[in-house]
Amino acid sequence: MLFFSIFCVIFLAELPDKTAFATLLMATRGKPMAIFIGVAVAFLVQTIVALIFGSLFGLLPAAWVHLGAGILFIAFALHTWFFHDKEEAEAEKNTPIISEKFQFLKATWKSFLVIFIAEWGDLTQLATASLAAKYKDSLWTVFIAAVLALWTVTAIATFVGAKVKHVVHAHVLKKISTAVFMLVGIYFICTGF
Repeated sequence: MLFFSIFCVIFLAELPDKTAFATLLMATRGKPMAIFIGVAVAFLVQTIVALIFGSLFGLLPAAWVHLGAGILFIAFALHTWFFHDKEEAEAEKNTPIISEKFQFLKATWKSFLVIFIAEWGDLTQLATASLAAKYKDSLWTVFIAAVLALWTVTAIATFVGAKVKHVVHAHVLKKISTAVFMLVGIYFICTGF
């Protein structure tokens, strides 16, 4: 029963979250499996951090966390707007094997970084830390339930993003993802101070 309640709390907290939307947008631009792996590993690491530090996240300087996340989202927006098409054209010139491996690793790394930084001090991380502090005798249950809930949302967002990219034109997706990442970055910076 504890597992199910923790899973539901984290799942419902993450489903409408900015990181779920960021995952969806990244899946419209990259390889879905690479995006899923990068995001899943970021959530795994952030859940471990939440368990280790329990409710100590309130001591982190929120302004710096928000500033860092905001800068990352703005940088990702600018990168998408100015460089993504050039990188795709260069990747097509390379041999398919190198190109595929490189693109996969690059997408995995970018998605990991975006979510890893954006998740610091996030609602689901704080909720996991609070649940770890409350159920310190059941840390494995908290850990497994939280990670599986986050991975479930990640799988849904990745699946939807992969389907959307086949329906909506790539240039429209580029504009939407750039605008959303820019807005999220500005939001982070503004709410940090």
